[in-house]
This record gives sequence, structure tokens and C-alpha cells, in this order.
Amino acid sequence: MWLTGLSASGKSSIAMALEQALTAQGYSCYVLDGDNIRDGLNANLGFSPEDRTENIRRVGEVAALFADAGLICITAFISPYRADRARARQSCGEAFHEIHISADLATCESRDPKGLYKKARSGELREFTGVSAPYEIPEQPQLAIDTAREDIAASVVKLVTYVERNVPLIRAIPR
Repeated sequence: MWLTGLSASGKSSIAMALEQALTAQGYSCYVLDGDNIRDGLNANLGFSPEDRTENIRRVGEVAALFADAGLICITAFISPYRADRARARQSCGEAFHEIHISADLATCESRDPKGLYKKARSGELREFTGVSAPYEIPEQPQLAIDTAREDIAASVVKLVTYVERNVPLIRAIPR
């Protein structure tokens, strides 16, 4: 489950809630996001276009390994470039499901939990997606969720329904 969208669109919050919901149903899941990837596996990468591409390449490979092991791997990354998401799709094959966590820039800026938009607008952060660096909206995501119009709970219900209909699930604990 590849969640992509602007910073503060709700990707990580939705990913964590989705993991909880699916785990409560007995499914084996794991979330990959900036917090657990950028501190370890990708600690040597910055935010240049080349580093962003390498970050997403590595995440795609790790996600493919997790999916191959039978886990539902939920990724929550801005992943701003279509080509990088296509490469991740290629790594994961049919297990890849692109989910666009959509929220307009004004909504994301109003949330701004880490103050990143403010820093980007002041020039303190360079190459910030949506402000001074591009975000290429998915052309044909498997699912689009507009978090400017619906809350996390409603978004998670949509995603759980999508997973139940489209992803062959392997229960970690038989019922």
C-alpha cells in the first residue's frame, strides 16, 4: 500500500491507523515512513532530487521484500516523482497499490505539524515539495483519498475496504 501525497496531507497518520485496524483483524502489517527509514537505512540521504530518488528506490525494494514475506507493507512517503513511484511499482509488481492521499496545499500548510511549510516559505528549507520543489500527482492511483474533505477515521475505513477487496490477505493469527 503505497501512500503518496504532500507533507501534512495525512499519510503517516492514515498509515498508522490502517496498520492498527488491519492488525486488530489478525493481519500482519508493517509501516515504512520517514521516521523509521530516514533515521537508519537512509540516514545518509538528503533531500536533493537525486537523494529523494534513491530514498524511494530503497523503500520500494524494502517494501517488495516485506510483501514477498507475506506482510502488508504500508508506505507513507511524499514520493514526489512519478518515475520513482513507477520504479517502486516495478519492484513490487502486482503487490503495489498506489494510494494518493490528496489534500490541497492550503490545507497542508494550515496543518503543518512540524513547521516545515513555514520554514520553506521563509527560505530556510530549500527544495520543499509543493513550495519550491514539484509534486507530480498520480495519474491513475488505485485509490484517491481527499483528507481536506474527510477525517482520518473515514479515510481508514475506505482503505480497509479497499484492502479487503483488492489485496490477498494472509492472517498472522488464524481465526
